[in-house]
Amino acid sequence: MNHPNAEEGNIQRGLKNRHIQMIALGGAIGTGLFYGSASVIKLAGPAITVSYLIGGIIIFFIMRALGEMSVEQPVSGSFSQYAYQYWGELPGFIGGWNYWFNYIVVSMAELAVVGTYVNYWLPDIPIWVSALVCLVAITAINLIHVKAFGEFEFWFAIIKVLAIVGMIVFGVAIIVFGFGHGGVPIGLGNLWQHGGFLPNGVYGVILSLVMAMFSFGGVELIGITAGEAENPRKSIPQAINQVVWRILLFYVGALTVILAIFPWNEMGTQGSPFVQIFTHVGIPAAAHLLNAVVLTAALSTYNSALYSNGRMLYGLALQGNAPRLFAKLNTSGVPVAAILVSSGVTLFAVLLSYIDPDRVFLYLMAVATIAIIINWAMILLVQLKFRQKKEAEKAVLTYKLPWYPFSSYISLAFLASILVIMALIPDMRYSLYIAPAWLLCLYIGYQVKAKRQSEPVRNY
Repeated sequence: MNHPNAEEGNIQRGLKNRHIQMIALGGAIGTGLFYGSASVIKLAGPAITVSYLIGGIIIFFIMRALGEMSVEQPVSGSFSQYAYQYWGELPGFIGGWNYWFNYIVVSMAELAVVGTYVNYWLPDIPIWVSALVCLVAITAINLIHVKAFGEFEFWFAIIKVLAIVGMIVFGVAIIVFGFGHGGVPIGLGNLWQHGGFLPNGVYGVILSLVMAMFSFGGVELIGITAGEAENPRKSIPQAINQVVWRILLFYVGALTVILAIFPWNEMGTQGSPFVQIFTHVGIPAAAHLLNAVVLTAALSTYNSALYSNGRMLYGLALQGNAPRLFAKLNTSGVPVAAILVSSGVTLFAVLLSYIDPDRVFLYLMAVATIAIIINWAMILLVQLKFRQKKEAEKAVLTYKLPWYPFSSYISLAFLASILVIMALIPDMRYSLYIAPAWLLCLYIGYQVKAKRQSEPVRNY
């Protein structure tokens, strides 16, 4: 059996604290907010803010569970490594490959919407062409050095954060002073004048929880960066403690402003609601600017997903759960083969964008949500086993999950309820059939790997 090391090979700790902070924040501010929020608004209306509040609380518990392990053992491979060590080889295998699969699908979802943003300016360019150009450019960035990834992601995230803050400030000016609206204040009436704050009742809020949780996917990237952080015991807790309330501020704040400006029942599902808002109030320049921002957001999330996938394959290779080729690093400490293979698989998204560009994002989002739920559930389950072992060893942990173990069990129950909700949504129901088949494939793959490793070496 291959045992992973605490410090993997020549992986370089080149990510500074500012990189970790913005990677953590930027990872969860992407397509789910800028593009997918239009579909969620249709389900819950103004009450979508409640969905994000509920989801944010659960994400806080999940992040603290991951942080508890990441601070104690800052390694590449993140919770796949922890599952391998504290639960067993099979959970480590399933956790790692499911995480990789998750971000392959997320990568595809991001590529699928890039063309939508480009078409806002250049409607004649096929969506698949934009996706292909994005794939090649981001792959090149990830092959340079971890610092290159960190810098690009830092500035990508800065752009997203500043845009949301600016949109909130600008939106408040429209609401209070009527700026850009003929000097007539819009006020907050749109939050309850079109069927009430809960226009589709509690049932609408419940259905919207699925998309809300998808929007938060990416925050667990903090655990992946721990292996390349300069000072993980300081930067990881800071990132986790700050990212949750910041995300809630940006999601709840931004969507409250949007829904106050624009009636929820007139919100279209084509393009970004951020862009629609400013086009509606007669500020086309702002709409162009925000379209550039949402394009940056998609590129940012794809950049993070590719980085994450490369490091996960690298960690799996060190465990013996992936071909050893993926454990090879170049002179800059970058797992080139792992990145190229991950990028190559996402080419499938280019094909999907060519075949069915209108529905590809929704399909990919449903599959990604299932994979994300499996990831989060494994984080919580592994943390329970991690804590049990540490308590048996009488180890002193410096960063603990609050209200353990109740917070872990509550979060697991919530994730199970998301699966039930997905069964109620026709366009997402099919992903529930994919999940068991995918887990069965992983189990078969593990058995094949275990059989090969147990076979004696034959000398001829």
